[in-house]
Amino acid sequence: MKSPFPGMDPYLEQHWGDVHTRMIVYSGDQIRPQLPGDLRVRVEEKIAVQSEGDDSRPDGYFPDVRVVERPGQSVPETVVMGDVAIAEPILVPRMREPATERSLQILDSRSGNRIVTTIEFLSPANKEDVSGRAAYRKKQRQLESGGVNLVEIDLLRSGEYVLTAPLGAVPLSCRSPYRVAVSRVTHPEFVEMYPIPLRSRLPTIRIPLRPTDRDVSLDLQALIDAAYENGGYDDTNYRVDPIPPLSPDDAAWAAAILRDRQRR
Repeated sequence: MKSPFPGMDPYLEQHWGDVHTRMIVYSGDQIRPQLPGDLRVRVEEKIAVQSEGDDSRPDGYFPDVRVVERPGQSVPETVVMGDVAIAEPILVPRMREPATERSLQILDSRSGNRIVTTIEFLSPANKEDVSGRAAYRKKQRQLESGGVNLVEIDLLRSGEYVLTAPLGAVPLSCRSPYRVAVSRVTHPEFVEMYPIPLRSRLPTIRIPLRPTDRDVSLDLQALIDAAYENGGYDDTNYRVDPIPPLSPDDAAWAAAILRDRQRR
């Protein structure tokens, strides 16, 4: 069963970890047949450190395994059953699991896998945490200084605005619940904006490559449709409000859509 919504399904935002991963993989599959023979598409993965107000931490690290014992922690006595000693665990506080950030990179295999284009599907780690936003801003600057095209796809209504284009310069017509920004190396003075209203089909956008290459296309609606169907989200409970909630007008529109499709 398909999503009852014509474009972005706002109920998918609360399952973003799974949806985000699926869309990145599906994007690579969709883009790969369109690329020149010497370009490659790869998924980049890192673990993002999120620590409110702590900008001294590194931008990211790769996962390892750590066990921490607090000073002064008492060690329970070992229980003996017959001749077998049963070990008792030491209780340690659970550490907050860092967010995994993934993006899609298009690489030039003939120039040492130089990054040509990075495609970012924004995640809560980029938008909701002070240090996460700072790390993402730093990544934007690094990509720009490195001569890399940047495609930013924001399908999350929660969190702060972090796209490359300054919010004050974005026309009101582009200030929709969802949006895409494309920064081209060949035109650094402009950012291409794709507004994505809640009530419309997601667009097919243009992905820049090298200056001598033609753009390739990315059908965002096909990605969401595949993520919804392959993820089994037809069991979504549409009788409750999505998280975050919609505006009153959009909530009334969504309720009418769901009643018409017998999902509420």
